[in-house]
Amino acid sequence: QVQFLESGGGQVQAGGSLRVSCATSERIYSYYSMGWFRQAPGKEREFVAAISRYGGSTAYADSVKGRFTISRDNAKNTVYLQMNSLKPEDTAVYYCAARISNLGLGIKADDYNAWGQGTQVTVSS
Repeated sequence: QVQFLESGGGQVQAGGSLRVSCATSERIYSYYSMGWFRQAPGKEREFVAAISRYGGSTAYADSVKGRFTISRDNAKNTVYLQMNSLKPEDTAVYYCAARISNLGLGIKADDYNAWGQGTQVTVSS
C-alpha cells in the first residue's frame, strides 16, 4: 500500500507563504492525478488543487485560484502545493491524495484512492 509523507506545514501570518510537500513510497507517475484537499475544524474535507500525471493539466478551487500552485516532480515522487497570500480562512489540515483512474482530474474526495496523514497549516491574522 502506498505511503505518503507530508511536510512543510506550520504557522504563518496572513499574507505570508508556505509550501507543503507530499513524498510517496511509490512512483507517483503510476497515478493519474495527485491532489490536495483540506479540512478545517467542524467542516467537511474540501478540494484544493489537482494535477495530472505529467503536470499538463491542473485544477483549483475558486477560493485558492491565483494564490496556490500545485506541481509534481515524478523523479522525486513528490507533489507540492505552493501557497501564497495566505488568509486566516486557509487554516486547515492539508492532505495529499492519489487517484488511479485516468478519467480526468478528480475534484471530489471520493475520486481518490489513497491519502496522506495530513499536515497542519495555521494562518494568523
